Amino acid sequence: MRYSRSRKGAPGIVEVAARAGVSIATVSRTFSQPDKVRAPTRVRIEQAADELGYIRNRAAGALHNRFSGTLGLVVPTIDNAIFAELIEAFSSRLRDFDRTMLIAAHGYDLDLEVAIVRSLLERRIDGIALVGFDHAAVSMNMLQQRDVPVISVWNFRNGTDIPCVGADNVAAARTVARHLLDLGHRDIALLFPDVASNDRARDRMNGVMEELRRAGISTPPDRLISCPYDIGEAKRLVRELVSSSRRPTAIVCGNDIIAHGACYACYAEGVRIPDDISIVGIGDFRGSAHLEPGLTTIRMPARRIGNIAAGSLVQMSDTGMPPEPFNQKVEIELKDRGSTIAL
Repeated sequence: MRYSRSRKGAPGIVEVAARAGVSIATVSRTFSQPDKVRAPTRVRIEQAADELGYIRNRAAGALHNRFSGTLGLVVPTIDNAIFAELIEAFSSRLRDFDRTMLIAAHGYDLDLEVAIVRSLLERRIDGIALVGFDHAAVSMNMLQQRDVPVISVWNFRNGTDIPCVGADNVAAARTVARHLLDLGHRDIALLFPDVASNDRARDRMNGVMEELRRAGISTPPDRLISCPYDIGEAKRLVRELVSSSRRPTAIVCGNDIIAHGACYACYAEGVRIPDDISIVGIGDFRGSAHLEPGLTTIRMPARRIGNIAAGSLVQMSDTGMPPEPFNQKVEIELKDRGSTIAL
């Protein structure tokens, strides 16, 4: 397919300046420091740029001042709803600052995350957001050596080396465990993914176990079930669990993806929720409220996390200073729906 105009002939800053009747320097300032240009002049320049189809060459600007206008967001997965709201909110907030986003997923493989961080640095990103606190030392060293702003999202802790914006996952897990305990449940199964390189899952499992121990309940090995964030695998494991002669009265799932699979398993086996078994999740993903019955879960404010993180990262990039406050905790909320019942 042939195009009528080559890249070489694309309109540039000179053409925009001529059409708007201003200097080249004024056009440049409009796109790099718009607050320093009078509003009527800025509007005239933007209108000229739109009419000409001018596209700002950020790469050229990055060569001069080290700033590309692009920030990175690295998440474990984009394969399901776990981080969808976070990504959407992060991207939307960056648009408010005329910034763009590069997104990548490492599939819970921290070695792959190293390669992703290196690739993003090669593209001269202005900052990067990483999920959680478990990261390879190589990744963190590369970011530190290049003095690239970095922020952790989704999990909250005090006293961290890098700024964070997230929820207290220990408290979230303790809340759902206490909810079941208050309903009289004592035989509770736990479905969680591998926690070795996943601080969010590890904090949640520790929170549930801590709350059960406080209630004098020990969790036998057959009630600790390893399950990835996969609906099909969760359904398979829970079908085996609920069809056995020792069916628990309740299940705590590491997140709503696992909880959805658990609900589908019960539907398939004719096990009634919540009359025969109670199920809780963590996350409150899209669709959780519309299951039958609605899933009792912890609302993780993904949109708020994404908004705050994006704004903080832009601020860090612009000022070279850490955000204030350094660690920001967003509040969780128990959504008590129809999937739990008192014994």
